[in-house]
Amino acid sequence: MTENIKDKVVVITGASSGLGAETARQLVKNGARVVLGARRVDRLEALAEELGLGKDAILGADVADAAQVQALVDKAIASHGRIDVMINNAGVMPLAPLELLQIKEWHQVIDINIKGVLHGVAAALPYMKTQKSGHFINVSSVAGHKVRPGNVVYAATKHAVRAISEGLRQEVKPYNIRTTILSPGAIDTELPGSITATEVAKATQGYYAQNAIPASSFARCALFAIGQPDDVDINEILFRPTRQEL
Repeated sequence: MTENIKDKVVVITGASSGLGAETARQLVKNGARVVLGARRVDRLEALAEELGLGKDAILGADVADAAQVQALVDKAIASHGRIDVMINNAGVMPLAPLELLQIKEWHQVIDINIKGVLHGVAAALPYMKTQKSGHFINVSSVAGHKVRPGNVVYAATKHAVRAISEGLRQEVKPYNIRTTILSPGAIDTELPGSITATEVAKATQGYYAQNAIPASSFARCALFAIGQPDDVDINEILFRPTRQEL
């Protein structure tokens, strides 16, 4: 269902690779106008060239910095006069047992996975309230539903994304704003590359090599939610590779 996607203005964080990049590809293919943010500007520039987008469609943005996320959303408003969808996609997954005391990584994952989503909400919500329309898509994970040894802090951040999104859903009813949580399982992205704990990294990369499904699976879910009629609010999609047990 993509008939309601054409000409929608969609801002995506973490758009330089993986889920964000593939979603951008599919949105452009279906006529949406995208504005893409990520820390790796060279990757953004390459994606913009691939998609035939101008420099006004990309901006270097670290979601841990509220001002940079605000600048990304403001760029969409300056270029298109509105924002229809905010996809808070940027995330990291530095899995490690708590006993390794990866405190610096704990702060990093909280800053990106939780504060990054809140910064996206803060940047886009005032515009959507004025428009009396809009759609937030926040990326959680199967880990937002299940906690296992070695993923405690990551799972905590992804549970937080679900809590933030559900609270947001209830609060924005007066403004005709929709909210969607996308909770993927093992998807073929660079996310396992953020794991620095050697044994965990080895095990995770092996698991992903055998089980992960393409990023296009995520993009289809995003487009399904965006493409619904305005009176339909898809609140959460939880999906996994068919062969994923956990």
